[in-house]
Amino acid sequence: MMVKHLSLKTVFFAAIAVTSLTGLLMVAFCASDPTVRKENDEHEFRIAALEKKIENLQSGAKHEFVEVRKLNYKDRKRILVTGGAGFVGSHLVDRLMVDGHEVIVVDNYFTGRKKNVGHWIGHENFELIHHDIVNPLFIEVDQVYHLASPASPPHYMYNPVKTIKTNTVGTINMLGLAKRTRATLLLASTSEVYGDPEVHPQAETYWGHVNPIGPRACYDEGKRVAETLCYSYAKQENVAVRVARIFNTYGTRMHMNDGRVVSNFILQALQNEPMTIYGDGQQTRSFQYVSDLVDGLILLMNSNYSQPVNLGNPEEHTIREFAEMIRDVVGGKNSIVNKKAVMDDPKRRKPDISLANKVLGWKPRVSLADGLRKTVAYFKKELELRTGDPVKAFDLSQVL
Repeated sequence: MMVKHLSLKTVFFAAIAVTSLTGLLMVAFCASDPTVRKENDEHEFRIAALEKKIENLQSGAKHEFVEVRKLNYKDRKRILVTGGAGFVGSHLVDRLMVDGHEVIVVDNYFTGRKKNVGHWIGHENFELIHHDIVNPLFIEVDQVYHLASPASPPHYMYNPVKTIKTNTVGTINMLGLAKRTRATLLLASTSEVYGDPEVHPQAETYWGHVNPIGPRACYDEGKRVAETLCYSYAKQENVAVRVARIFNTYGTRMHMNDGRVVSNFILQALQNEPMTIYGDGQQTRSFQYVSDLVDGLILLMNSNYSQPVNLGNPEEHTIREFAEMIRDVVGGKNSIVNKKAVMDDPKRRKPDISLANKVLGWKPRVSLADGLRKTVAYFKKELELRTGDPVKAFDLSQVL
């Protein structure tokens, strides 16, 4: 039998024909599958959005930014915000940008999201650097807001060694940068340095009651060491430091399933799921809205006070009361269920903010009711934008 040798060109076009036929058959099959059709619609929507962005870029369309103040060179500062794409960090960035400063955000996106600061990308005063502060950073700045660290139990316990490194090695790197550039560094510390307190409310003079080998220790002790490092650099190297001990904070841009009380309760209430309380629900917390915290951080940074300062809302509620408040804001009728208490969960937490009021003139202004309404509206919008399976509240019993 004689076999004719086909030209490379003939083989090429034959392959294209077979591929095209296969593609048509796949499209026909997919068109009959509702799930695949839905996925295709989502892909087409995203492609259309990308095409629109490309078209805007090609046409030279300019992004519209929020109006910012015009500062002269004496008043304008170059400010570094580590963890600036996170929940608190992104709100701080917004305020600093609107105030007219040049802002550099450094984030490794472990818990932060680029979309939180995406509205500033392209602005002449803004710079975003994808970087992990466990590695040294060499830039020139006037101030450093050191916020980088996972802050919710599921996140900081996901990789406890990395959490410790971020709060120790990362803090050393930022203090070294502040030393070299003669910048002022503000450390975002935490009320967790007080542990499960035996003193109530907690003032800055209280040394704390912390389990050094418990599941929360990677964060609690990491922040305690970070504070020690700050004051060691201040004493030995004359670095100007500020330390904010931040109590429970909530608001827009919170991570949907970060395992915190607020996000868990709101997610469960909006999705008509039972609201989960760990323990009997009589443990207390105090919650401040994120804009109040940002006010306090900026006031502290620009003050002459260098000792630790509590920033929190002294309005104290039990966890059960808080669940009921969120359910009322949502307007649901969710049941409230109790699960086994988690290890080392503080029984009471309330800040004494008399020092912040005295040295900074600061106190929270946003009421719990107003803050919850804003936060619930944000979560509701986020859920509407999502497709697929519902977002589940994080089960703390998995990690604690």
